[in-house]
Amino acid sequence: MTDLVMPKFGLTMTEGLLTEWHVAPGAAFHAGDVLFTVETEKVANDVEAEADGVLAEIVVAEGESVPVGEPVARLAQAGDDAGSAGEQTQSAPPVLDPAPIPAPAADTEDAPSARKLMAEHDLAREQVPPSGRNGRVTKGDVLRVIATPLARNIAAKEGLDLHSVEGSGPMGRIKARDVEGAAKLPPRSQPAATPEPAPAREITPDAARLATARRVSAAKRDIPHFYVTHEAELSALTGLRKQLNADPDAPRVSVTHMLIRALGVALSEHPAMNRIWAGDKIVAFSQANIGMVTQTPDGLRIPVIRDAGGATLDDIATQARDLAARARSGELGASDVGDGVISISNVGMMGVTSLTPIINPPNAMILGVGAERQLFRPDENGAPALRRELTLTLACDHRIIDGADAATFLAEIVALLETPLRLLRPARGTADQNAGD
Repeated sequence: MTDLVMPKFGLTMTEGLLTEWHVAPGAAFHAGDVLFTVETEKVANDVEAEADGVLAEIVVAEGESVPVGEPVARLAQAGDDAGSAGEQTQSAPPVLDPAPIPAPAADTEDAPSARKLMAEHDLAREQVPPSGRNGRVTKGDVLRVIATPLARNIAAKEGLDLHSVEGSGPMGRIKARDVEGAAKLPPRSQPAATPEPAPAREITPDAARLATARRVSAAKRDIPHFYVTHEAELSALTGLRKQLNADPDAPRVSVTHMLIRALGVALSEHPAMNRIWAGDKIVAFSQANIGMVTQTPDGLRIPVIRDAGGATLDDIATQARDLAARARSGELGASDVGDGVISISNVGMMGVTSLTPIINPPNAMILGVGAERQLFRPDENGAPALRRELTLTLACDHRIIDGADAATFLAEIVALLETPLRLLRPARGTADQNAGD
């Protein structure tokens, strides 16, 4: 017997959330089969088998957080007695490694790495016969449908129930072509239902939602949060944005893009803030990578804009739009996340005045952005003056950031927004500061 352990994805990973098992205890598997899925920083990573074997025993259940290197299951070679796992377990290197991370490529459903596709599953609370093929995995009375994100998007547009679609992929995974074929079939006649009052009911969360709940609970419990808030006057920034967007040949720039650029410049000019707390060590980054909280059909994802301190505003706008589109279609890879210090969560489009956010581990900060408001403030002579204001709330990890430093950093972000021409120029004194750091 050998132990299957939690693999390490990325420099700062200390633990992973095991969101789903794809092989049942006692079942045989082959090299290349996906055994389980791990979520790290909002990206699902499939772990594949390197050799044939049998999953003798599951040690860690779905939805649990596991430190890197800790056992999650016990394996036996094909032909061994899986029932003797408890008696025969011995220390040995794991036989599995995470699937290789592919370079970014055009969208394809048949990409060789299962990690590129996130295995996320619908749950139906109904009694069904157990099965492990044709896109279905049954555990108890809960039926899980295995389908690619693209297949799910097509099914949602066509109004198809994925339980009625037969999958042609590995282990019966439902692909886009399976859904497209099912959409062409004539609809089945359904008996007329008699409307009845719907009683209150309990809903069992799926593994992804349960993992998210445990992740944010741990973040709020383990990270000593504190908050600083500042108002930014946006009249000058609004005027600059209007001029930039008047050019039809340039990428359209949003307030979020300008905020990302401001964060990048501020981090470049204050390298002591460009750090995170990782276990009992401090990790310092050489460039400003900014996470962008993105709402998707499958929950929140946080892709990272790289080198926001050195990239131009047009580059940031292009990069952010591409990442947001791939996040919504379920196409983010491990290279699209990680190595960030701060994330930005903008809820202004919902009309919310302000947001007090929760830090996304292992980040050290997150910036909550509210809606832009027009209001009157007294000018230098006491006369009422119309202003355009934005409320910014910065959440910080007190293990690595002090209150005075956070206040100075947020004030610098506000200054960049109120004198927005600085967003079009290189960061000031970056090389000298980094050299003396």
